[in-house]
Amino acid sequence: MNVKMEIFPSSFTGANRRIELAGTDLWITPRIDNVFVYPSNLDLNRLNDALGHILTLWPLVCGRLLLLDGEHYVIEMSDKAVPVTILDNTELRQWPLNSNVVWDTVEGQLQPFLDEVQTTKLWHGSPDEPLFRLKITRLVQSGEWVLGTSWAHVLGDACACLNFLHTFSRFYQQMEIPILLPSFERRLWSKNEVDRSLLPTMRHLCDALSIEQIQEKMRTEQETHVQVNVHFSGEQLARLRTLVDDSTLTIHDIMIAYIILTLNVSCFQKDETIIRHTNIIVNYRGVSNSITVPGLVANCTLRVLSENFDNPYSLLNIAQSIRRSIFKSRDRKFLESWLATADELMRDMAHNEHEANTDHFENGIVVNSNFRYDWAGLVDFGYSDKCRFYTDGTSDLFLRVFRLNPIYDGTQWIMRDCEGAEVAFKFEKNILKNFLDAWQRDVNENFINVKK
Repeated sequence: MNVKMEIFPSSFTGANRRIELAGTDLWITPRIDNVFVYPSNLDLNRLNDALGHILTLWPLVCGRLLLLDGEHYVIEMSDKAVPVTILDNTELRQWPLNSNVVWDTVEGQLQPFLDEVQTTKLWHGSPDEPLFRLKITRLVQSGEWVLGTSWAHVLGDACACLNFLHTFSRFYQQMEIPILLPSFERRLWSKNEVDRSLLPTMRHLCDALSIEQIQEKMRTEQETHVQVNVHFSGEQLARLRTLVDDSTLTIHDIMIAYIILTLNVSCFQKDETIIRHTNIIVNYRGVSNSITVPGLVANCTLRVLSENFDNPYSLLNIAQSIRRSIFKSRDRKFLESWLATADELMRDMAHNEHEANTDHFENGIVVNSNFRYDWAGLVDFGYSDKCRFYTDGTSDLFLRVFRLNPIYDGTQWIMRDCEGAEVAFKFEKNILKNFLDAWQRDVNENFINVKK
């Protein structure tokens, strides 16, 4: 079977209404590409019906990105169809990847299971390019089904994407959907609100890159760097939490601090390579309704720079610095100034066809965490604790954090560790052994010798 179809909303609710995007929404070429693997079949009729129903509630997703007057980006909610591809794979004996959530984009392991949104067509808007695409692959030999979703980042961030897919899953299961309906109107920022004193903390936007520069950077890293996927069990994270006597810190703060500490102690010998601060990508929903209304479908994240660690060899000190930077990001006045400034920078970036720089810069590390989002659990389409979730994309000292996948040992499903985490990132190949040796030693010693 190899079928291409188009699924329209069950009812047309978009009415060609235009939603103007803020500058902070202008992630033009990035996508959120995810793959979900199910142990058995999905009912295609129910799936198509569920998709039609959710598109009625989320008309933004079946809209098109337009550029008006060379300046204003809008999504026109035009009630157009979402492309769905259905394919039989007779070659694979079973799903080929292990339980790691994050895979290397350059190696392309997930690409065969995706119908990617062609986001390079969106720089000047495109009345024809869909912003969301689905691909369903049936692995004939094993009976597994694979759902690939490609979401243009201009639609919204990971939280928005997950809320859409979670509602899709619930519609499919004929379960009650979330009471909070999606909202699409967003605050537009004024140049009068820009605070240029913040520019030194926003190098990822000030030093934006062209697509060609980003691709060249990825190719270079492929030669010199290696990806590592560190799996923490829930028990190990609980043990790390006991090492620090500060109730204001979260397990996540301490986990990230542990990664940084291990790199500093075991891998980075020169002063110029020591990690001294973090750049954490933070979701600012819920800070103020004047900034984000409840249910907003948009890009609601900022990359906040921490102060330098007082002691880059102290688990407690690093974790406290992380927590303070997150706390700072929840201050309404700071947030308004930061977003207005980022808004102007990102409008200029879109005009110049540039994207954000993912570099960690000197003495830094970047943290982009989905630890709060249980993708596998919330998009399971009824296969509770049997849905596996995959995504791709890491770079040098750019940490991505997710919940652990369920594990199938070849004969049965092992009870899922719902409290564990995967941390995936790249670093130079010559320090891989040092890091893995230190990690394994700490695990064997139950973290007793970690510098607190």
